[in-house]
Amino acid sequence: MKPVCLVMGAGAGIGGNVAKRFAREGYHAALCRRSDQDGLNKLVGDIEEKGGSASGYILNAVKDDTIEQRVAAIEADIGPIEVVVFNLGAQIGNRALADTTYKAFEIGWRMATFALFRTAAAVCPGMEERGKGTILVTSATAAVRGNAGQHSHAAAMGGRRMLCQSLNAEFSAKGIHVAHIIVDGSVDAPDTLGKMLGPEKFQQLRESKGMQHDGLMLPAKIADTYFHLAQQHRSAWTHELDMRAFSDLAWWNH
Repeated sequence: MKPVCLVMGAGAGIGGNVAKRFAREGYHAALCRRSDQDGLNKLVGDIEEKGGSASGYILNAVKDDTIEQRVAAIEADIGPIEVVVFNLGAQIGNRALADTTYKAFEIGWRMATFALFRTAAAVCPGMEERGKGTILVTSATAAVRGNAGQHSHAAAMGGRRMLCQSLNAEFSAKGIHVAHIIVDGSVDAPDTLGKMLGPEKFQQLRESKGMQHDGLMLPAKIADTYFHLAQQHRSAWTHELDMRAFSDLAWWNH
């Protein structure tokens, strides 16, 4: 029975590349994403073509019971979830306070914070019983710095960061490693940055800053770091990591 790496938010960027990295190392990659069955099937197929093991699920993390049901089914049908990669985004775009509806503010919290809480509540009992487990949480600069127009996102990601700290305070001594990963830069990902910018502007950015320039964060290289975190010895666990391309200013210098 293979150990399972559950990826919440398995798109073509960080989530999908992390899934491929863990599958390459012998994990079964259980991939969850909100939409795009064709993209999900392609990702599963790519992993299987290279000899890996994967399964894919369409899952709306905002809806009641979907996370809990999926975790229970994976543990029952496939195997123990040893690693969770929580990679759900919560960016709703820049909105002035007057333009941020209650619903828009709440949806950021539901995706960034409440969904993580529910995922942890679903996987931690099994991890605690087995005495080991890893939860890797993708986060953003908004977790440590609020900007104009980012009321929903900053509040939600700040909550995500504090939740990671609280989970560590309760579960690290029980063998569960929680790492909060601040991605402080633009990721070369077609289904996130590419969708935000549009195909033409995204390609222009790749040609001017990415590709041979290494100024955009490469998802496959980010995945190497995620895998490293999951293999750390408990005497030297990383609990928060700050990542960016070599050419970018750190968030505290802006």
